[in-house]
Amino acid sequence: MGHQHYNGLKTTLLFASIFAVLLMIGAVFQGGQYIWAFALLGVVMTGYGYWNSDKLAIKAMHAHPVSEAEQPAMYRIVRELSTAAQQPMPRLYVSPTMAPNAFATGRNPRNAAVCCTEGILQLLDERELRGVLGHELMHVYNRDILTSSVAAAIGGVITSVAQIGLFFGGGFGGDDDDRPNPFAMILIAIAAPLAATVIQLAISRTREYDADEDGATLTGDPLALASALRKLETGTQQLPLPPDRDLVNASTLFIANPFRGDGISKLFSTHPPMAERIARLEAKAGYRR
Repeated sequence: MGHQHYNGLKTTLLFASIFAVLLMIGAVFQGGQYIWAFALLGVVMTGYGYWNSDKLAIKAMHAHPVSEAEQPAMYRIVRELSTAAQQPMPRLYVSPTMAPNAFATGRNPRNAAVCCTEGILQLLDERELRGVLGHELMHVYNRDILTSSVAAAIGGVITSVAQIGLFFGGGFGGDDDDRPNPFAMILIAIAAPLAATVIQLAISRTREYDADEDGATLTGDPLALASALRKLETGTQQLPLPPDRDLVNASTLFIANPFRGDGISKLFSTHPPMAERIARLEAKAGYRR
């Protein structure tokens, strides 16, 4: 599917940026080969999270599987959309929370799971729910779980290398003359993880734009998703999820930022502004105010 806003290119450039940060750290902290052994642990943990992403996110939301008899509309919509995309039917879950939201997870379409909260099922009509489920399915079809996991792995390496490198003075043993300037080490230890986080968030926001655009193409109804997002913007502010660690780690999966976004937290949001997402969908539909 074509992307009018060149989101695939943006994601590639953002990955290049985060690799550049990693190379910069490697240039500053010389002689610290053991640092990479510590950083490897972060990669392994991220790989575990990716492989079990469906189980971890479902558990964090206390969701339970539902049958077609329990959620006929949800099953009908997902079956229709997955058939149109020539993809297997995912497992369907409902989370017992009134905070309105939805997410899809799983390392590939054969291991996918789609979850809606009770709140979103009550908030949206069937047309809007179809728009949301189209968006969520495209996260799986676009392999966004893999994208976010790789970004998280690189970000974890950057943070580990910067912090451990600072702790060991930029190296293990070796000549003191070869060690980097301590002020440069402090600056890198602070700035590099921050830069990595900002780039990770930018990647997450770009993938949301992609899922909006591709989901609207899949459903053929961009205005349905725009209408759903408008309701979710209000609903998530009125009923945010508690910011516990497991939910924060899964926040990039949700269709709307599940936490209350006030003040400076908006700068570090995993999701782009709702107004911009809605405007893009309306433009895709040829809608004019």
